[in-house]
Amino acid sequence: MDIAAFLKRADWLESERVRGYAAIMALVSLALLIASYVDAMGPEGTDFLAFWGAGHVTAAGDPALAYDLATQERVQTATGSQGWFAFVNPPPFLFITAPFGALPFPLAWGLWVAVTFALWAFASIRAFPRCWLLVLAYPGALIAAGHAQTGLLTGALLVGAVALLDKRPIASGALIGALIIKPHLALLLPFWLVAGGRWKAFIAAGASATCLLLLSWAVFGTQTMLAYTTSWQASAALMAGNDPDFFLRMATPFSQLRLTMPAGLALAISVAIVLGLIALVLASWRRFGTDPLASGSLVLAASALASPYLFNYDLPFLILPTLWLTREGLVRGFRDWEKSVLVLLYLAPYATRAAAFPMGVNLMPAASLLLLAMVWTRIRKDT
Repeated sequence: MDIAAFLKRADWLESERVRGYAAIMALVSLALLIASYVDAMGPEGTDFLAFWGAGHVTAAGDPALAYDLATQERVQTATGSQGWFAFVNPPPFLFITAPFGALPFPLAWGLWVAVTFALWAFASIRAFPRCWLLVLAYPGALIAAGHAQTGLLTGALLVGAVALLDKRPIASGALIGALIIKPHLALLLPFWLVAGGRWKAFIAAGASATCLLLLSWAVFGTQTMLAYTTSWQASAALMAGNDPDFFLRMATPFSQLRLTMPAGLALAISVAIVLGLIALVLASWRRFGTDPLASGSLVLAASALASPYLFNYDLPFLILPTLWLTREGLVRGFRDWEKSVLVLLYLAPYATRAAAFPMGVNLMPAASLLLLAMVWTRIRKDT
């Protein structure tokens, strides 16, 4: 068999077979998620402890203690976990964690995963209704769910913002503003809105972020706002450190550069990358016309490369550029190798994290760069 020819056109990868593979992956993912739940209840703990611990003290009336390391160690290890995690999200995120912190930890873990997955799946299926099974089986969602991390929630905000921009620009902007809970994910979005002249969404994003900050200040108090600034030290110490295990868990160009070079040089290269990404974003509307799903696919692919602080579990938003390319291929015809590469990119958020420690490098930045290139070169014939 000619393997190159087999993969070049991948005619065997037709719709019915894809649905079958996706169904199998969904069942395997469910089994892996159950295993993740069992592990999360064990002594090693889980990332969700940080959110539950912060929500627990907030629900008890002491939101400033969400950022107190000694308190968080005591609260989180009281669940039976030997590990614990610092809470570093901005105060508006406490509105989300407080209801879960009021629940017993095992119930809160399951409910958090179910609710955030449902929000992300709803936004993604709404954008690509024909691809609903590919959404439900997406490995990038599995890794976020298995860690009970924020990637599904922020992914819902990002995918929803892009999908709503044309018909409901104010709602789109409000979703972008809600990313104040993890603002580095929205780094490129203001440039995108300005370049497209989407001023309603731009103003709504600023208003949404401002209102959430002011509301959290009013509800949680000045002490909580000041306590949040102490969490910056923990994040800065991690980024300035030299722990290769930490950088292998990350999915950014900065993190992989840090495996071989000092922080200053890695940061300088990362800044240059961001400037290049901003230039692409500014040109995206001219490249793709007025369709926000097209230019938005480029922006989300670029967002996976823009922030120095990003993990594989932050990447469920890459479902949008991946499925946009799939839809374009179905409508306009797939390019040579495109089907095969899309399969690899679909698997990449989970696979690159699983392979990072055995290989000594996390290849997700390379996958994100390939995804960005594929979107950029997919010129719309009707624009």
